[in-house]
Amino acid sequence: MTDLSIDLGKIQLKNPVMTASGTFGYGVEYADFFPLDQLGAVVVKGIRMEPSHGNPTPRVAEVSSGMLNAIGLQGPGVEKFLHGEEYMPFLRRSGATVIVNIWGKTVEEYREVAAALDADREGIAALEINISCPNVKEGGVAFGTDINLASQVISAVRGATSLPIITKLSPNVTSIADFARAAEACGSDMVSLINTITGMAIDVRTRRPKIANVTGGLSGPAIKPVAVRMVYQVYKAVKIPIIGMGGIMTGEDAVEFMLAGASAVAVGTAIFIDPMAPIKVIAGIREYMDEFGIKQVSELIGAVKV
Repeated sequence: MTDLSIDLGKIQLKNPVMTASGTFGYGVEYADFFPLDQLGAVVVKGIRMEPSHGNPTPRVAEVSSGMLNAIGLQGPGVEKFLHGEEYMPFLRRSGATVIVNIWGKTVEEYREVAAALDADREGIAALEINISCPNVKEGGVAFGTDINLASQVISAVRGATSLPIITKLSPNVTSIADFARAAEACGSDMVSLINTITGMAIDVRTRRPKIANVTGGLSGPAIKPVAVRMVYQVYKAVKIPIIGMGGIMTGEDAVEFMLAGASAVAVGTAIFIDPMAPIKVIAGIREYMDEFGIKQVSELIGAVKV
């Protein structure tokens, strides 16, 4: 009998497959497809203190082997998320393990969001810190590409909550291992990677960018080799668990991330193609384990032969 349960230190999951923030809404959008408690965890769209309307449209464009998006972190804000029936109350009833992705435009806003969720934490298993946001007080410099700003955010969140925290790392840096080490040093219980890679697409007939924001985040199979490489580098750099993501479409894709060092994985862009993708990835991992006689999924973590 194969055992897909995974121990992430402060969180235990029934299997290592979760949804990537921003690709699964708040769970209610997909509840008609399958019971949400079949997943390792549901990671919701980013939440900040106030509602956010996101970027102007068009905000999504299909590109070679992937998708470009600049949604702009649209969301309902903390208050509505915690109390609106289609958000956290629904997720509590679903029985899903819930991870809340958080963001802000200042270090203080990150702290406020974390504190607000900590105060009404029923059903929340962990917070995932999105540090790929521009700091308005620093002229728009992204937290995730400045190691000092990233450290300030993580430390502020750590001081505001006793919930487990996961830092979602940006790939748009010279050394992702340095950022992972900084996250670990500042008290992050886990890291997740990679977030999207900055890209651009132009309509050659109109000569205009395909998305209104001009640039956006590239996701999907196109970025998987980059993501696997970064997971491998981070696995060698830190002792905390890693959640790997970036172009996972099948169970074998997920296994590849685990062999590189991920303890769990997140499925994202694949959900736009097939809403059942996360469930199929779980089944694919089980099939791989059966084929190779692997009893416990944790045996795969970091087992690449180099």
